Amino acid sequence: MARRKARPTSVISFTTGREARATNHPYPHRAPVLLLDFGATSVLVTTSPHGPVTADDVTFARQLARAARDFAHSVERRFHTPSDARRTAA
Repeated sequence: MARRKARPTSVISFTTGREARATNHPYPHRAPVLLLDFGATSVLVTTSPHGPVTADDVTFARQLARAARDFAHSVERRFHTPSDARRTAA
C-alpha cells in the first residue's frame, strides 16, 4: 500500500515585493542560515544549530535549491509573458 501524504494543518503565505530579500549566512563553525525577509516578517531556515549537518540536511538543501530555481524560472516566464496572453491562458 502506498504511503499517504499528510495534508498541511496550516499554511503561511508571504507576498514578495520591493522589500523582500533572500540571503544566505554561511558560518564557519555552525550550520548556515537562510534568511527570507519580507519586511515586517522574517523566516530563518537552518539545520540543527547544535548538531552536525546530516545527509538529510544536504538532501533538503538540494531540494530547496531545485525548488527555488524552478520558482525563479516560473516567475521569469510569467514576467516575460504579455498580460493579454496570461488572461487567455488562465
